[in-house]
Amino acid sequence: MFYGTAHAQQGTRAEDAPSVDVPEVIVTAQRTPAPVSRTPVAMSVQSGEQLTRAGADTASLLGARLPNVHLDQAADGLRITIRGVSNADATDKGDPSAAFMLDGVYVARPVGQTFGFLDVDRIEVLRGPQGTLYGRNTTAGVVNVISNGPTERLEGMVALEAGTHGSRKLEGVFNVPVSPALALRAALAERRHDPYLKNGQGTPHAPGYDRDERNARLSAKLALGRDASLLVRYDHSEASENNDRFVPDTNFYTGIASGAPAWRAGTTDQRLTNAFRPSNIAPQQGYQDKRARGLSADLRWDLGPATLYYLGARRKLDQDMLQNYYYRITPAFAIGVLNQYEGRNTQDSHELRIATDDQAVLSAQAGIYYFSEESHTVYSFRGLELLRLPPYYVFPSGPTKSQSKAAFGQLTWRLAPGLRLSAGPRATHDDKSRVGSTNFQQGPVFNPATDRALLNAASLATHKTTWRLGAEADLAPATLAYATVATGYKAGGFNDGCIAGASALGIACPAAVAVPADKLYYQPETLRSYEAGLKTRFWNGRATLNAAAFHYDYTNLQLSGVAILQGAPRFITTNAGVASVKGLELDGQLAVGAAGRLSYGMTLLDAHYDRYSPDGVRSWAGRKLDRAPSHVFTLGYDHRFALAGGQLTAGVFARASGAYVIAVPSQLLEYGIPSRTATDATLGYRPDGARWSVLLRARNLENKVQPVAIDSFGMTVPSSPRTVDLRVDYRF
Repeated sequence: MFYGTAHAQQGTRAEDAPSVDVPEVIVTAQRTPAPVSRTPVAMSVQSGEQLTRAGADTASLLGARLPNVHLDQAADGLRITIRGVSNADATDKGDPSAAFMLDGVYVARPVGQTFGFLDVDRIEVLRGPQGTLYGRNTTAGVVNVISNGPTERLEGMVALEAGTHGSRKLEGVFNVPVSPALALRAALAERRHDPYLKNGQGTPHAPGYDRDERNARLSAKLALGRDASLLVRYDHSEASENNDRFVPDTNFYTGIASGAPAWRAGTTDQRLTNAFRPSNIAPQQGYQDKRARGLSADLRWDLGPATLYYLGARRKLDQDMLQNYYYRITPAFAIGVLNQYEGRNTQDSHELRIATDDQAVLSAQAGIYYFSEESHTVYSFRGLELLRLPPYYVFPSGPTKSQSKAAFGQLTWRLAPGLRLSAGPRATHDDKSRVGSTNFQQGPVFNPATDRALLNAASLATHKTTWRLGAEADLAPATLAYATVATGYKAGGFNDGCIAGASALGIACPAAVAVPADKLYYQPETLRSYEAGLKTRFWNGRATLNAAAFHYDYTNLQLSGVAILQGAPRFITTNAGVASVKGLELDGQLAVGAAGRLSYGMTLLDAHYDRYSPDGVRSWAGRKLDRAPSHVFTLGYDHRFALAGGQLTAGVFARASGAYVIAVPSQLLEYGIPSRTATDATLGYRPDGARWSVLLRARNLENKVQPVAIDSFGMTVPSSPRTVDLRVDYRF
């Protein structure tokens, strides 16, 4: 079971063919298949077998196993932080700093990234800017979830899970080779667990942080003659949950009113209890209904000297939600606010790429890319009368449009045996626009006779050419050294408001309510990265070592939060000036005897602002970037035992993280997260020759929780408590 921790795309499961070597993994990080040990990129790979053993069936459960990576599910979607670089704007006009992809298709909205994994082959996480081959919004890196495709074997799997907090899960996979030219694969899952939070408000409502989700995917692979194939996938996910997954920051901190939050003692139950009783409004039962679906077509055509690739997709995301806010309006006073949200999002993407034989003296790949997105959203807030706002404070927006066009290429020159040089540019042009309003309403429906609307309308075009230069050398048959200089780019954008003289939706923008251009618009975020790395396999393939040292120069880092603008709270993004990041990463595996496997990792990180003033007065130069601990150590060990005519596997994984901060610059607050060790354990059994197996998993044995996100109001999303579950699967 544990020997399947890494496998090639069409490899056999390791429990079927155990080996004392650390298995090689085939990845597509450079857009063409290659062993991970021969790929000159700092990256981590998690196979589907590894994910199953760890119980990591969502992105937020994966990050602890990756060097210099945080994958946190905030209330507004997935928050990806790689090497201290992150983003907090999950609205329809915002962009992430790291790209999340599903089978190579960019998933734009953070909420769409929170659904459970389904029939995964592997997940590739690339650290550092990937602007040449992956494009915009990859300044921090890329997370690419790669599903299993149809195979030529009749096979399947069904699994049942049950555990603490009422967790239960059913999943199944069925693969059918219909003919020599056509194969079909179906996968489905249903997952549930009861709320992790506890209701201390004295209401009958169920608290949040629960799960009730269903996922399905149907794939078809068609051979188009001898040289071409078409892979079509349709996926559908939906969830009916409660997104009241936050507690007041006072569950974790004292001293907030004085502007100096200090960690407070408390039990896990106390930290997971929402006992806030608002004096101004009665809480309601929260809910979140979300639905995502996507259709993609992946065409590959072998032309002999080159291969032509086309990947096209359409994705849709719908969300309806009611949340009960903890909303701090002064340092020492908070109120309750009801937030209702409706959102509809559609995105289309197309990429046409050609790649030559990568073993030639000169090899190349080049392509064109097109992406478009349209969103329609309505945010409605109730309970803000103490801010002299009306009973309904509403933000209808739409359409919000984003369009990106790019042309890219990369050339590799095999200068001499064992020495390669590469270079590649990518030219990107982005257009964004939005029309909407900020409404001050007396009732749920806008009444022109009694209500007032301020225009939110802006458009922005930005463009950038990013590039990458690299050199790599084979120091030995199983040792690769590389060095790269690369740039990254994240598109600029705009905040709420309008420029004087603008008009839309029948609403004018007079000078008295207009927003200055330097407040309305924010600039693109850019990065230059310098990196050197080493990848080696030694001791006859029984050990691996990956090392990377890097230095980043960031300009116009984009930071987001709520601030008062024109007398009312608005979600604002600003540029942070200059930041720098430098660090060292080491990780690898070691085969211990014929039945043991040791994994290890160490990261050292210095990520801080060089020049930044959040309020134009105070300097934050020298302060750390969010979620950037100075050091993290990981250690895992798995062992296989022969027992009662079968194989017993036992494993443990521990992560020790140094302290770090989560900052709210708009409130001039820095929340310190203390150092912590978290441990997971597994115990599995499979009879020899049997089709069934059983797996017992425990996560967070220490049962300690900490904030994973804190917003401008003091709403704090905690990490998950200890969970234990039992899985039984049957394969055929």
